[in-house]
Amino acid sequence: MIKYALNCADCDAEFEAWFASSDAYDQQSERGLIECVECHGKNVRKAIMAPAVSGTKKSGPPDPQKVFGKLAAKARQHVSENFDYVGDGFATEARAMHYGETENKPIWGETTAEEREALQEEGVPAEPLHPAFTPSKPRDEDKLN
Repeated sequence: MIKYALNCADCDAEFEAWFASSDAYDQQSERGLIECVECHGKNVRKAIMAPAVSGTKKSGPPDPQKVFGKLAAKARQHVSENFDYVGDGFATEARAMHYGETENKPIWGETTAEEREALQEEGVPAEPLHPAFTPSKPRDEDKLN
């Protein structure tokens, strides 16, 4: 079976029709058996159309867990490559930048709940990273055996 897009030269109607084969279309066209679906005129020709090729893989929506996993990996990589890890000195570093005592730079680290609340009350911009987006802490080379 083959599907063709057809055009009627009489009324400019566009429609599709199925044929057993390309030869079947040619034979029916030569015998005047193909009619326009709107005006029933016989001046119908094949239109240019892109072939519909089916792939071997079934396409469906992406797996949400895989999508999130890839997103989380990219976020962790971005943080580890572009932010300085300041450890448990995060609150002190964030305050110093906020009050202009040190240069602003992207940082990440840890705070206690009390430190986080104090930063918020002082208007220091700081947000916790979702655990999925938090990279592994850098190894301290000085503490290795």
